[in-house]
Amino acid sequence: MKKHLLIFTLFPLLFFSNSEYAYSETIKLSQEGGMEIEIIHPDSVLLDRTFSISFLIQNNGWESKQDIRLTLTNTDNAFVAVADEQIKIEELTASSSFGTTLDYVVSEDATEGTHFINIDYSQVLLSNNVDPMPLTQMNFAIPIEVQNRPEIIIETITPESIFANSEFSIQATITSEDIDLEDVTLEIIAPDVEFRGDTYYKLSSLEKQTPYTISAELITPLENVTTEYTIPVKVVLTYVDDLGETNTSTQSMPLLLRPKTFMELTNDGGIWIGDFFIAPYVSIGTIVGIPAGTILSLIIRRAQNKKKNSSSDSN
Repeated sequence: MKKHLLIFTLFPLLFFSNSEYAYSETIKLSQEGGMEIEIIHPDSVLLDRTFSISFLIQNNGWESKQDIRLTLTNTDNAFVAVADEQIKIEELTASSSFGTTLDYVVSEDATEGTHFINIDYSQVLLSNNVDPMPLTQMNFAIPIEVQNRPEIIIETITPESIFANSEFSIQATITSEDIDLEDVTLEIIAPDVEFRGDTYYKLSSLEKQTPYTISAELITPLENVTTEYTIPVKVVLTYVDDLGETNTSTQSMPLLLRPKTFMELTNDGGIWIGDFFIAPYVSIGTIVGIPAGTILSLIIRRAQNKKKNSSSDSN
């Protein structure tokens, strides 16, 4: 019986693309007689969790195929099959297809890193839909990375530095890459400063791949700072994972508190000039702490702008 190994000739036909499943890979292979095999598998899995591999076999040729077999093996036993690891199809006629899914459990003893599931594929083509041709076969492997813990990302945006007697925004975003989270709490902690609004947030659930962002306004002390020093800012995340276990993740970053220079811009567009503050969108009603001479200059400038606008309109 003639046997064809297509391991090396497969590579031009094999490509990866995003599928409807998050963080999965789609492999498409072509076989003799217009047979197309599509396999969707996760690119990473977690210890002690169940995952699925989906198969779609399509006969796009005009001749029938018989005795179609897909046999899966995992030599290091990192993945334990829930049921049979072999797919058997007695016959696929022209323009017909077959789809199924195989489930696996990641062994709790599996080592972190990349493991492979080997797949042997074979078929018999019916020449002119009558005469069986010799069995053809191909072999390939799909890589799947085993991770110990779910990946939870905390991204925090803070100013490069802060100074006394002003407000600054802090923003924290959490994203669960692999699993849904339950009973989620998120807290921003910074000693020696106050906050406007909430710094403690609670969610009943958070879906994977769905970022959640919180913002807080940090109020620095009124006293002038003569020397710079760092304030340790923490973002503390607590959640219950898909196994019902409570976990805590913490991100810490230093925030530089420094002396204020003569002119400072605030994050909302205001300006500090010495000890005086000009609020954003300056108007007579929003000037804060500005000397009378400065107010007079603004009034004169405002009158000049009105005069210019009137001249432009008349022209």
